[in-house]
Amino acid sequence: MTTPPLVPNSTVIKYAQQAPRYTSYPTALKFSQVPANALNEASWKYGTDDLALYIHIPFCDTLCYYCGCNKTVTRHNDKADDYLSYLEQEMLLKKPLYDGKKVVSLHLGGGSPSFLSSVQQTYLMYLLRRHFTFSTQTEMSIELDPRHTTEAYLSLLAELGYNRVSFGVQDTDIEVQKAINRVQSTSHIANMVLEAKNKGFSSVNIDLIYGLPKQTLETFSKTLMAAKAMRPDRVALFSYAHLPERFAAQRKIPHSTLPSAEMKAQLYQLAVDSFTEAGYDMIGLDHFASQSDELSRAKNNGTLHRNFQGYTTLGQADSLGLGVSAISTIGDAYVQNPKKIKDYYHKIDNQLPLAEKGVLLTKDDLIRRSVIMSLMCNLSVNIKDIESRYALCFNDYFESELEALTPLAKDNLVHVGENEIRVPEAARIYIRAVCARFDAYLNKQYTLTGYSSAI
Repeated sequence: MTTPPLVPNSTVIKYAQQAPRYTSYPTALKFSQVPANALNEASWKYGTDDLALYIHIPFCDTLCYYCGCNKTVTRHNDKADDYLSYLEQEMLLKKPLYDGKKVVSLHLGGGSPSFLSSVQQTYLMYLLRRHFTFSTQTEMSIELDPRHTTEAYLSLLAELGYNRVSFGVQDTDIEVQKAINRVQSTSHIANMVLEAKNKGFSSVNIDLIYGLPKQTLETFSKTLMAAKAMRPDRVALFSYAHLPERFAAQRKIPHSTLPSAEMKAQLYQLAVDSFTEAGYDMIGLDHFASQSDELSRAKNNGTLHRNFQGYTTLGQADSLGLGVSAISTIGDAYVQNPKKIKDYYHKIDNQLPLAEKGVLLTKDDLIRRSVIMSLMCNLSVNIKDIESRYALCFNDYFESELEALTPLAKDNLVHVGENEIRVPEAARIYIRAVCARFDAYLNKQYTLTGYSSAI
């Protein structure tokens, strides 16, 4: 099976540089020490009445070799009991940040939130309901490992109020699954997706990854067919980030088994063609949604936002992260909790500020964040809008950045007009390379070590 690349292979090779994913700007790798009261100050200055709540559950019972998430691999479920106790203490410590606000969205990520037993899930929801005020239409989502999901578990989640579930499928080919140490039954996944729909979840989503070891156009085509047959409401198509210098588990993946940059571009295009032909709308860089989904509506009316969990319609709410490594975003402040669980416990035990690192955005950061997030969400930037919002002349302010876009424009990866900068549909995969030209934290080659390939 063959699928034509988006642009010539020579262009793929040219722009297969390291670049951030831009789930934030500045990115988390640029976080450094911030004042202990940074979030409180930001909440006082910029806080809204709405709260987006993120809970990080770090535990997994097996190690997936591809994973770059903050995680604790253990088969001792009782460790989660201690963790939930510390989560409640953090809720109490951070009460000034959310008192009087309404939770409009809740997201459980990991790790693997399905590591929690039914009793632990019930207790966590009890804590959340006890300490937070939920709106009548709160979007409540949870990430699930299909291997540890049952019909009874889905029934419990529905009873607890969850209305969105996301299954980590990644790939359905057995050889790819063995290579990443995540073997799971496609039929079981399909059954769980169907059960979730039958139990009334308003959105049932799946995650896929392209660029995994041993993936080919033929095997990935079968994965895509299996995914489409499940008829998910949304699909997240993530690029595998091979960074063995940062993530020890990835050293178990031989580099020789990974697809080339040219092959990754073809795998991406194969997925784009497959899902769009099936009637899905493409959202930003790497998401697909049914045409009736609110993400599709947000894309069409220009209200799409991007955060650490991906694309969202709730960009204006304060974002409060709870748990180890969780990041909060309020106004001009990004603040991250300790990344090591022992440090997280130590700070709570000793009533120390949990702000391990973060960043307070300057005016320049805010301007560049607006440009980069507009590109990531809309594939375009309205020049006049930026000029009006920040009282600047775009061409003067970004003179060097516009010059840096010239080679990309010659390769048809971006169109720079008088009123708009736009990335054409055929060059969507290169959006991170375009964004990098506006990133003040990158060097003049628009790369930094520690980031994944832009392809």
